[in-house]
Amino acid sequence: MRHIFVGLAAVLFAANAYAQENPVPLKAGAGRDLVEKDCGACHSLDYPRINAPFLNRQGWEAEVNKMVKVFAAPIEPGDAKIIIDYLAENYGAGG
Repeated sequence: MRHIFVGLAAVLFAANAYAQENPVPLKAGAGRDLVEKDCGACHSLDYPRINAPFLNRQGWEAEVNKMVKVFAAPIEPGDAKIIIDYLAENYGAGG
């Protein structure tokens, strides 16, 4: 019985912590709205920050293209270019 109580308490604590999570603010710039809408629809917006040290323009282009071609992200080709430009400018390695 004690295990059930401990498990239930852990679940309730985790749910409360998740509910209090603040949205990740992205840097201001042209294309931020598309990143929030298109990228944020499928995954957390902390992804650009986490990967910024590793991805240059070519890396972000490969990531966005992978999301579209492999994971069928519904991103228009023109929007993909704007998203890549935004990510490379604001979260590109060395920039």
